[in-house]
Amino acid sequence: MLEILETYDALNDGLIPAAALRSSGVNSSAIGALVHRGELVRVRTGWYVLGPKWRAEQPDGRYRFLVRATAAHAGSELLLSHHSAAVMHGLPLIGAWPATTHALFPEARGGSSHPLLTAHRGMPDPTSTRVAGVKVTGLARTVVDMAAGSSFLIGVAMVDHVLHQEASRLKAQRETGIRGMPPITKDTLLTELAVVHPRVGWRAAHRAIAFANELSANAGESLSRVRFEELGFEIPELQVRFDVNGRTFYVDFLWRSVRKIGEFDGDMKYTLAAVMDGKDAAGVVKAEKKREDLLRPLVNSFDRWDWDRAFNSQAFYRFLCEKGVPRAQVLRPRKHLPGAALV
Repeated sequence: MLEILETYDALNDGLIPAAALRSSGVNSSAIGALVHRGELVRVRTGWYVLGPKWRAEQPDGRYRFLVRATAAHAGSELLLSHHSAAVMHGLPLIGAWPATTHALFPEARGGSSHPLLTAHRGMPDPTSTRVAGVKVTGLARTVVDMAAGSSFLIGVAMVDHVLHQEASRLKAQRETGIRGMPPITKDTLLTELAVVHPRVGWRAAHRAIAFANELSANAGESLSRVRFEELGFEIPELQVRFDVNGRTFYVDFLWRSVRKIGEFDGDMKYTLAAVMDGKDAAGVVKAEKKREDLLRPLVNSFDRWDWDRAFNSQAFYRFLCEKGVPRAQVLRPRKHLPGAALV
């Protein structure tokens, strides 16, 4: 039995179709027993994932399984869009992934949905592509759709991510001399927005694109900058270089007017293998402390915060006030007061 499951797991990149199991002699009762024991997890009608693989996945990986299963289950090929295209492109989402798959139907009269599929009306996408075997809207179109149909926070985080990745790709092209596709820039996204011209959300998308910054290295930094903006604090400089004792460091945020460094600390810094470079967590923390000790004498203050603090607008507002983060010179109009849900 295990061999059969592992075979279909390998053949379908993690997805196991019930029809294939039944053709191999595994009846519905046996499938139900496997699910009951946790050896299989039902993703949707007719599609399963190995239990250990499902439990090891993060929310984006689990949503990706649902999206792929829904696309495979559809009677005709779907053009995945919005959240579903975003997860396939590897874009970050601050918040929960939806429980349905999103697809674009240009000829539809309006958005519609049923329990597992949300349909969107919109302009056709000539830049559509394939990711992991499913058809998705192009990267620029996906970002524009998400920025137009989501919160300012979600839009900024996704635009930041794409601009940062594209800037890194362009840098690699220059270093290697290997030319690739032209990078996606703010101008690219604004042009796409003008072409798509969504009936709802044009201003929201334009605002997110204008505010985005390619120097924002991760979703936590994007979250922090959105909070600065919404709570009326000065937007700091990003990724500022410091040379100390022959070593070069870059800090997440610098408020030059008050000589304050700010750092966002996500769990990734202490767990991700690519960041840890073979060191254990204690070694990474020790190296980070040494870095901070070298930087502190060069500024007036050095403050850190994490996901929990930045996500709670009221707590973050108090923290920024207590730490003396400068307020914006011209207070920007905002719809939310400290303590309101900004997501």
